[in-house]
Amino acid sequence: MKFDYTSMGFYTFDALCRPVIDLPPGGGTLFVEDFTLAVSGAAGSASIVAAKHGLKVQAVGGVGHDDMGDWVLMKLAKYGVDAELMQRCEGYSTSSSIVTTRPDGARPALHKLGATAGFYVEDQDVDRVLDTKILHVGGVGLMDRMDKGRNAEIMAEAKKRGCVTTLDVFASTPDDLALIEPLLAHTDFFMPSEEEAMALSGIADFEDAAKFLLDKGAGAVILTLGAQGAMYRDQKGGRIDIPAYDISAVCTCGCGDCFNAGFATGWHLGKPIDDCIRFGQASSAQNATGLGSQAGILSLQETLKFMEQTPLKCYDGK
Repeated sequence: MKFDYTSMGFYTFDALCRPVIDLPPGGGTLFVEDFTLAVSGAAGSASIVAAKHGLKVQAVGGVGHDDMGDWVLMKLAKYGVDAELMQRCEGYSTSSSIVTTRPDGARPALHKLGATAGFYVEDQDVDRVLDTKILHVGGVGLMDRMDKGRNAEIMAEAKKRGCVTTLDVFASTPDDLALIEPLLAHTDFFMPSEEEAMALSGIADFEDAAKFLLDKGAGAVILTLGAQGAMYRDQKGGRIDIPAYDISAVCTCGCGDCFNAGFATGWHLGKPIDDCIRFGQASSAQNATGLGSQAGILSLQETLKFMEQTPLKCYDGK
């Protein structure tokens, strides 16, 4: 296969600053300590983290004909991500965010919906998209054209061709389940945050929410629980609870997206599932130590060192 990892979906340009406690009144100015730019999104962050870990990565998504799109493509190229299937979408700006990071790492954001809604994988590009060991689809709920059946078609074909499939979403209400449910039968690993899992299921209990999603067809569900760690449940009754690494968070923007790529790195390396989850947790934790998605992630060697040297919190899953 040409690629180890194809990351398809939500690519966004982020401008981030910290610390932000509140916005100044009127036309006032708030001085911040840090300011940076980053490629983010459920597909964007994952593509760069996987590339930093040494995987051969392909990006599939959309940007606009604008400076933000130029910058996103430049950054993908810098990290060696193949962007041949990143489309310039007519009539759309690049999906972009302003992230106001709080002192505790929380990151309220202002987001402009953009070209993520406009890109579409045509029939002639499917072979290239699926010339991959792992297909990651990230940002379902924001891909307006792809969400109307095309994601399901591509994921079904991916399974026929023997690809491992991973799925992440942008979900805020149970209404989003209609977009996601058709994909779950073709999903090996569904990796929502606890908030997304509860939004989709309408269930507050983590165990019951995971069971709800398994009953919809996912091969396995991994809930990323932030500072509480992660929980894995699968169709065969497999249960794994992994604590979070004990770090001081600078910014949590993109942590779940980086988890996706860390998990894929472990899978690519042939690691058992619990180690794949630890790779995901380590990638998420390193991301949180810097401002901007992927800021704290440098290389596979540094991630392995982080895993060896960083203590774990006590797990408090529910």
